[in-house]
Amino acid sequence: MARISKKDLKIKKTEFSLLAPDASTAFIAGNFNQWDLSSHPLKKNKQGVWKISLALDPGQYEYRFYVDGEWENDPHCHCFIENPFGTLNCLRILE
Repeated sequence: MARISKKDLKIKKTEFSLLAPDASTAFIAGNFNQWDLSSHPLKKNKQGVWKISLALDPGQYEYRFYVDGEWENDPHCHCFIENPFGTLNCLRILE
């Protein structure tokens, strides 16, 4: 029988998506990548939905999309937290 480590049980594949058919670039930035605007590009499908799947540990993650040089919040997100810039970051909680 194969042994499963505690680390294998923690990490969850988490999908983020954004409908933006007219956009030419889309990235996700958050506390999981030190708000790096270029490290996590999303890929656009034929329906104009940008997607990325990230392997994340359980915890709270603040994030936003960066689309064609403009910040956008996730329309699927229902939980937000104020950021130091007077706007809101999306909040995803993984258990």
